[in-house]
Amino acid sequence: MRYFITLSFDGTAYHGWQVQPNGTSVQETLNKALSTLLREDVDVVGAGRTDSGVHARMMVAHFDCLKTLNCQDLAYKLNRILPQDISINGVCTVPDDRHARFSAVSRTYRYYVHTHKDPFVRSSSCLITYPLNFTLMNEAAALLLDCEDFAAFCKSHNDAKTAICHVTRAEWCPIDDSHWYFEISANRFLRNMVRAVVGTLIEVGRGRMSIDEFRKVTASGNRCNAGESMPAHALFLEKIEY
Repeated sequence: MRYFITLSFDGTAYHGWQVQPNGTSVQETLNKALSTLLREDVDVVGAGRTDSGVHARMMVAHFDCLKTLNCQDLAYKLNRILPQDISINGVCTVPDDRHARFSAVSRTYRYYVHTHKDPFVRSSSCLITYPLNFTLMNEAAALLLDCEDFAAFCKSHNDAKTAICHVTRAEWCPIDDSHWYFEISANRFLRNMVRAVVGTLIEVGRGRMSIDEFRKVTASGNRCNAGESMPAHALFLEKIEY
């Protein structure tokens, strides 16, 4: 029988989602908790990989088990033994062909920035100390909806077979006068893609890159032409749709 687990996590203490040979990951921590409770080796499959330090308000993972499990009871027990920075939001049974990664049709990320010093968001938002033109940044972001090849925003020497992604939303949204987030939705994302996109859009917002230059960056397929990769602590995986 196949089970889906929906969880949230603060990625500060973890080397990303995926099991790593030299650092603690969210996947490894969840595997250990499930294996302890079920008294058998469990290896969960996640909806995707998040980089070191990236957070998730919604991550989905699946695992198979021959036993019939009480989903509510399992969620309760997992929350009792998992660390405080990982929260299980639900466990449910799904058809055997439902896959946490390959059955997902859309993923949404948000990158948070603040333009005035704020001690209460420093671990979950990136402080930008120079003026930004968010109108221009949104004009550039709209071009991403017509882009298919995102090689210019992909980390070099990655294992992706293709850089083709279909972006359905890309927009800067205000929370208040000094707090903003960039929301982007797509069928899939490449390694480091969102942080590279944000870094390049900020170049536009600073007046260091024109809209036309941004368009040429997206068409170039060359990571060297894009902006810097922004810090991981301000990035959240917000939602996964099936």
